[in-house]
Amino acid sequence: MADAVPRHSAAAETDAPPAPAADAPLVADAKRLSRLLGVGLRTVRTWDAAGKLPIPLRIGGKVVWRLDELRSWLAAGAPDRAEWTARTAARRT
Repeated sequence: MADAVPRHSAAAETDAPPAPAADAPLVADAKRLSRLLGVGLRTVRTWDAAGKLPIPLRIGGKVVWRLDELRSWLAAGAPDRAEWTARTAARRT
């Protein structure tokens, strides 16, 4: 039984979130975002144009969203871009 995996570990008992894997992506393009949200690519593009998503980054001509910001945005109830920008600006000051 020495080979058995313990049911509880010290790491599991802490309140700290798990560290992201070293090779985990930091951003998502529209295609990946559509898969993450469970909607079509056209819906992501429409939501972006309508200001319903956080402001994307443009890196080398590619439009991407920061995954950590998307998680926070979803946890906040997915407010529209104007409200989200105001909330994040208020947190910074």
